[in-house]
Amino acid sequence: MPLLAGKCALITGGTTGLGLAIAERFLREGARIVITGRDRDLGSRAEQTLGHRVRFLAADAADPDAIASSVSTAASYLGGLDVLVNNAGVGVSARLIDTPLADYDAVMAVNVRGYLLYAQHAYPYLARRRGCMIHVASDAGIWGEQATGLYSVTKAAVIMLGKMLALDGGSDGVRSNVLCPGDIWPGMRHMAPPGEEGRPEEGDWPLPPIGRLGEARDVAAAAVFFASQEADFITGTTLLVDGGMTAGYLQRERRTPEAG
Repeated sequence: MPLLAGKCALITGGTTGLGLAIAERFLREGARIVITGRDRDLGSRAEQTLGHRVRFLAADAADPDAIASSVSTAASYLGGLDVLVNNAGVGVSARLIDTPLADYDAVMAVNVRGYLLYAQHAYPYLARRRGCMIHVASDAGIWGEQATGLYSVTKAAVIMLGKMLALDGGSDGVRSNVLCPGDIWPGMRHMAPPGEEGRPEEGDWPLPPIGRLGEARDVAAAAVFFASQEADFITGTTLLVDGGMTAGYLQRERRTPEAG
């Protein structure tokens, strides 16, 4: 039997990248899905790609009213909620010391406040079914990345948010766990220097110890596990999906020209 048969899930930022991959894998595992995103064209395209068991709702994760509306609409359409996947995220390519206040407010509003508000609004529905929350953070929340300093700060906050929500949800059987992807190809869409339009990250990254870059399917597989009954006793945890990059410093053997 599929791992998520009969489950109803709300996936924020589900029109591209990791969110879309998670939606695709959830569908294969038997779930019914609502996805959110800011771009209606991308949403319509995702609906066509994913098929009839998916509905797209236009919602900006920085807008409290849009968050509340998308949760209630999703729960009504699906007949309840078993899983919330907090995935919508943005970033800015800048050192923290150089980050303008406007960018700070914008990134915090989506990456931290948005996650909290989605959790608060979804919680009553999840409690009725002893459901779960999955919060997508980043390895940048474990070992900060200077080039995206504010993004690192927000993802560290998401890790602690996931732990606190696990404590809050315990009495109602609502689990809360965090996924921390490493270098995943393709990269985030909404990452650019201050004042510039968001664009996909370039994948000029070192290979992790496992010998390949991560793919969205790797994160989707971990999300399925957290959403399934196989993880019924797992809450308050942080799972790195990074191919071993944060395990420690790895010095690759360097071949000199003389060595051929």
